[in-house]
Amino acid sequence: MYAIVNIAGQQFKVAKDQQIFVHRLQGDEGANIEFDKVLLAANGSDIKVGADALKGAKVSAKIVSHLKGDKVIVFKKKRRKGYKKKNGHRQQFTKIEITGIAL
Repeated sequence: MYAIVNIAGQQFKVAKDQQIFVHRLQGDEGANIEFDKVLLAANGSDIKVGADALKGAKVSAKIVSHLKGDKVIVFKKKRRKGYKKKNGHRQQFTKIEITGIAL
C-alpha cells in the first residue's frame, strides 16, 4: 500500500515504515503528526484518486529528527568589473517516518 501526499507544498510517494526528508516542520522530535492532503491511495490494484484530495484519508508520521542539508555555494561574478560575491546556504530538513496510511 502506498499513497501520494502533499507535505509542505511538495508531493511525496510514501509507504508504511518509510523514512523521508521534508522541508522543516514544526514539532519536537518524537512527536506524531498527520497529513490530510492525500492525493492518491493504492492498495494492490485498487487505486483511489481524489479531485483535489481524498476525503477522510490520512497519513500519520513521527518526527525522527531535525537536521541541515549539505552546503550549497552561491558564487556571483561580473567579469572585468571587480565584482565577486560568495555566499553559502544550508537547507533545514525534518526526517519523518511514516507510521500508517488510513483511508
